[in-house]
Amino acid sequence: MIVRPVSTDDRSAIWAILEPVIRAGETYALDRDMTEGDALAYWMGPDKETFVAVEDGQVLGSYYLRPNQRGGGRHVCNCGYMTSAQHTGRGIARTMCAHSIAMARLWGFRAMQFNFVVATNVRAVGLWSSLGFEIVGRLPHAFEHPNAGFVDAFVMFQAL
Repeated sequence: MIVRPVSTDDRSAIWAILEPVIRAGETYALDRDMTEGDALAYWMGPDKETFVAVEDGQVLGSYYLRPNQRGGGRHVCNCGYMTSAQHTGRGIARTMCAHSIAMARLWGFRAMQFNFVVATNVRAVGLWSSLGFEIVGRLPHAFEHPNAGFVDAFVMFQAL
């Protein structure tokens, strides 16, 4: 598997990954009725560098990397990751996160922060923790999960 910068040819493959996650509404605070155009504009916006994880020519996942804030907070970056539902459990998110940490260091970021990790997303919380991220904040009942109701979200952080 390789991780490379996104190209315009990847748009439909990225949408195929984003759409089920967005529609499920369980892990991202995005409008569940978001259009393809709006979703791709969000994921591949000019404020982000977007990458894809590819194996045998197939896009298996994507992530973006961006400054978390402007001005005095621009030394901390933020990322979002999604993997294809058909390929979960294969280490794709782990590979993308390791790539994002390397890119963040290369680009001079001093830390990485995940602003809103839904507490019921135990796989993500466990993965990020195993990669050195700490829960530095809890946002009580900040996310309305479609099945579990109002649940907490975590702020996770790692110094680079």
